Order: sequence, then structure tokens, then C-alpha cells
Amino acid sequence: MKDYYNILGVSKDASQVEIKKAYYNLAHKYHPDKGGDENKFKEINEAYQVLSSKEKRDQYDRFGQVFEGAGSQPGFDFSSFWGNTPEQGFGSLNLEDLFGDFFGFSRQRRGKKVNQGRNIEVNVEINLEDTLKSIKRTISLEKLMTCSRCRGTGAEPGTKLKECFTCRGKGQVQQIKKTFFGSFTTYVICPECKGEGKIPEKPCNVCHGEGRITGKEKIEVFIPAGIDSNQIIKIKGKGEAGRRSERAGDLYIRVSVKSHPVFKRKGDDLFLELDIPFSDACLGSEIELTTLGGKGISLKIPQGIKSGRVLRISGKGIPYFSGFGIGNLYVKFDIKTPKKLTKKQKELLEKLKKEGI
Repeated sequence: MKDYYNILGVSKDASQVEIKKAYYNLAHKYHPDKGGDENKFKEINEAYQVLSSKEKRDQYDRFGQVFEGAGSQPGFDFSSFWGNTPEQGFGSLNLEDLFGDFFGFSRQRRGKKVNQGRNIEVNVEINLEDTLKSIKRTISLEKLMTCSRCRGTGAEPGTKLKECFTCRGKGQVQQIKKTFFGSFTTYVICPECKGEGKIPEKPCNVCHGEGRITGKEKIEVFIPAGIDSNQIIKIKGKGEAGRRSERAGDLYIRVSVKSHPVFKRKGDDLFLELDIPFSDACLGSEIELTTLGGKGISLKIPQGIKSGRVLRISGKGIPYFSGFGIGNLYVKFDIKTPKKLTKKQKELLEKLKKEGI
């Protein structure tokens, strides 16, 4: 069993700062590019990989053989091996992770994504009237933005990025795991350069080497006509900035269309329920109807129309999201029966009743 504390020359109660400092000193001393012992350098790096991780260090302190044990020997941690606790079972085992850890290809493929900016999703609420034409909305986002001082490089202006001495510019470091299947060499993301292979010669005073800081940005969003609730607009590169000039994430705008007190929307069509007096239903009439856009149109009510009849008005609905065509407006007529009648109205209705109406 290797004594990782002894390899780094620190005590078992050493802090993370002390472990990191000891690692830096030894790595500089034994780095192969500086004429050091390559095997000793790998051993130092292996010790640092364990002791710099809280989870791995805890396992190492508890069992002493967490990376050395096999089969049913004391110290082999099945939950660490499978990526599950005994209570969780093994149903969520990721075969790519399993074989990637064994043969050293999974981590390499994923490494670059670590430094990419995160995607952001925001909700924008608009009125139903806003869907009749394309509009613009300005939103304010608080997010990680490119540092203006170093322009995303993470290095102080006038200084350069240098090769990471830990991974020797590869962005990955070698790790050896011993399991009951045998020893396997894997490659993990370098803890110093986060997979980039380079580190700032002198970290930026503002972002401290990250290449990004938290800030606010106003973004103008173009919302096309005909959009409906839960449709999403993607704005590439307007998510969070990536670490040290890595690719920024994307911004996703989820649109929510508010309901209207008069008009109801179904797809690209609009529906309106209109109450008309009994006399208009019998004699017919021509009325002024206000559309969703606020324009007045003339609507002819046929003589003798029945309650529940629906008329279609072409081209007065919602524009197609594709940009080619417009939906229709459907007007449903409900004949309004008065609850209270004047004496004169009653007399007139009595006369109509005698006439068979």
C-alpha cells in the first residue's frame, strides 16, 4: 500500500492548502521537462489526485486500500466502483462511465465541455395581440460574462499563457486504478488547468484567472409573429461565457402568451362569442365588430339566425408562424333573452305571440 501522505511529505491532518503547496514544490522538482524522475513525478501526481479530492481522501483515510483492494478484501468500496450506494442499487450503472474508467477514453471525450459556458433559459410573457406582428423585447440577464480586463484569457494584460506543468499541456493526467479485474490506466481532467493544457503566467487581477466575471447584460430578443405558448427561441452564444475564452452557452427564450378576455386562440384561429338581441336574430342586422388588432369590420347577421350558429371571417386570425398565411376568426352567435321587460315590450311580444312568432 502506498503512503500518499509520505509521498507528498505532509502529515495526515494536513490542510488542502498544505497539500497543494507540497505538490507544487515536488512537481517542480521532479518534472521530467526539468530533468526530474518521471516515475517519481507520476507517483506524486497520483498521491495528489487522491488527497486533493475530499471524497477520495475520506475513502483512503477510512480503508487505506480503497484503490488497492480487490474482490471481498477489506477496504474495497463497491459504491465507489459502481458509482452507486448499496441503497440505490445498480440500476443506474452507466456502461460508458464503467468502460471509460477502465480503458481511459470516456474522460477524454468529455473534458472540453467542463469549461464551456452554461445554457440559460428565461420566460418571456406577451399579450395575445402581440402575436399579430413581429415584436422586440429587451431582457436583462445577470450571468457570467467575459472579463473585460483580460478579454477572457484569464491572464493579466501583457502576460501570456504558459504550458501547464502538471499535465505538460495535454489537459489530462494519468491515474492508475487497481480493481479485482486488475490494474487500469485512466485519464482524468487536469485539476490545475481544467483540461485546457495552459495556465496564465500571471492570473488576471479582476477574474483571478477564470476569464469571466458576474455581470448584467441587456439583450434584445426578436419574437416573430404567430408564435404560441411554450415555443422556444434560441439565441446562440448569449448564455454564460465559457472559462478562459471557451465557447459560450446559448440563451433559450420560452414564450408564454397571456389569455385574452374576449378572444380565444386555437392554433392560428381565433374564436369569439357574440351576444345579439332577439330582434337582430329575427330581422337580421349589420354590426361593427372590433378585431383583435383593434380594427373595426362590418359584419352582416343573417335574418333568422339560430343561437349557436358560427360564421367564419377569413384572414382575421393569427399569422402563421411560418410566415405564409393567416388564420381565421370564428364568431359564434348567442341570442340574448332579456330577463326583465318593460310594459311596452311585453305588449309588443304579446302581439307577436298572437301572430305566431
